[in-house]
Amino acid sequence: MKDAVLSTPLKTHWYASLQLGFADDAGTTRLIERKHSGPLRVQKPLYPEGSAICHAILIHPPGGVVGGDQLQISAAVGENAHALITTPGAAKWYRSNGYTSAQTIELHVGDNAHLEWLPQETIFFDDAKVNLSQTVHLTGNASFIAADILCFGRTASEETYNTGEIHQNSSIFRDGKMIWHEQGSISGGSGAMQSPLGLNGKSVCAMVLACGKSLNSDQLQQLREQTGSLINLHEADALCGVTQMKGVIVARYLGNSSELAKQWLQLVWQHLRPVINAQVAVIPRIWNT
Repeated sequence: MKDAVLSTPLKTHWYASLQLGFADDAGTTRLIERKHSGPLRVQKPLYPEGSAICHAILIHPPGGVVGGDQLQISAAVGENAHALITTPGAAKWYRSNGYTSAQTIELHVGDNAHLEWLPQETIFFDDAKVNLSQTVHLTGNASFIAADILCFGRTASEETYNTGEIHQNSSIFRDGKMIWHEQGSISGGSGAMQSPLGLNGKSVCAMVLACGKSLNSDQLQQLREQTGSLINLHEADALCGVTQMKGVIVARYLGNSSELAKQWLQLVWQHLRPVINAQVAVIPRIWNT
């Protein structure tokens, strides 16, 4: 996607990059590569589930992205390794001030390896102009789970997303063959924000993508019923659904509550992880702080 290409930023803007590498060492997943430039960091690797799964917390010290800032993140998980990457809190994309910000993510997962890409929510302030691009390359029997919560405006401050533009592009390849591609654009205050084919008047959307093993019919029905019950209990006019295609499972939420979106995401992940990764879903402690 042309808009997502990182251009040369002005000196007043932040350019930050982070490159991570994980490898299996006799049953222990180790963080073997950690290169950064600018304000992107990962501190020491964590092992709350034991040595086989390495947790990494991605930190952006400025606390928010202003117009013109550009972030580039890459991670590679080697054969038989298992990494979970998350963030300590919401990502905030501030007003553009006439400049477009960008984030480009490239992920590689080796044969029989597992990557869980689980950042916390993303908040777009009014007038934010942002290009988001994510490309995932899977090899052999690699598995991948990714989550995304997008909040348009700061509902707690009664701010709506009236101006600005968000462009998003996501692709997944397995052994060089594309198995998933999605792209979209939305302009603040546009008809797409009210259209049933867009945000349907809602301010929060969320998605969980999973690649690997498939759910059986009972597991799929149980996931649909439990997520539907959660949404109906707390937000009757919200929408959610789960679709299983060949090689990809997609779950979506559309509503007005970032907190409910988090609960929904956790519930989906708790259903998918034992199937996709053969691991019980242990909620990262950073999500509760």
